[in-house]
Amino acid sequence: MKLQPIEKREGLTSEEFRDEYLLPRKPVIFKDLIKDWPATDKWTFDWFRKNYGHLEVPLFGNDFHDAGKHYMASKRKMKFGDYLTLIENEPTELRMFLYNIFDHAPELVNDFSMPDIINGWNKRYYYMFFGGQGSSVNLHYDIDCSHVFLSQFQTKKKVYLFAPNQGELLYHQPFTVKSQMDVNNPDYEKYPALKYVEGLTGTLEHGETLFMPSQYWHHMEYVEGGFGLALRAYTDWTMLAGAAKNLATHFVIDKGLNKIMGERWSHWKKEKARENAQHAMQKMELA
Repeated sequence: MKLQPIEKREGLTSEEFRDEYLLPRKPVIFKDLIKDWPATDKWTFDWFRKNYGHLEVPLFGNDFHDAGKHYMASKRKMKFGDYLTLIENEPTELRMFLYNIFDHAPELVNDFSMPDIINGWNKRYYYMFFGGQGSSVNLHYDIDCSHVFLSQFQTKKKVYLFAPNQGELLYHQPFTVKSQMDVNNPDYEKYPALKYVEGLTGTLEHGETLFMPSQYWHHMEYVEGGFGLALRAYTDWTMLAGAAKNLATHFVIDKGLNKIMGERWSHWKKEKARENAQHAMQKMELA
């Protein structure tokens, strides 16, 4: 597996961004895209705890993708304030996502705005993500196929990115948007196709924003307990078509067969991913 650093830029115009990153579908980290947002300085652990600590939130652990009746289910619930104190002070695998805090605190939208760096923003679908030190987001690409602009607040997050064409080499499990690969500890004996994978990596710091093009594979690690905000944009109809297809296969086929077959379905997906990776590796060796 070969990794190159993600470029960091500031002062990009919309034209420069379009030509250098958007059209070629190339990731970049903006150092200054959200410098004028109230949220950049306002959103702290103490501020969220004081104003929204009473909310009860679902939390997810490392078993999120384990087959069976708890597949993609939350691990526990906790008061938001207690959870913030936990991730601010100690490591934990627990993460908060698939919970739209804006449904419960709609006034938060006044603290940020859609940057004019691009058109096509989805102004109804944005999420915040929270995680403790050492927690991570398993390798996957976003099911909605949008371009994602992920801004980080207060603390640091490690990012690994892989282009869509690396999917088979990453042992993409069919009917899902995920891989079972451990990016930090690639097992080249068990997963030999990983030797041919090429990707990008970087550290996202407070006030920085990652541009992640549509269908880019990503693995995120919380270097410190912290939180971020993801805004999404669509620039052509094919992205929406891809989202519709993913949603259908994921919620109808994958979740349905997981319910019926459990571990047998999980085993089939892994074996099919291995078979596809073997074919992709053979093509690379013949090229």
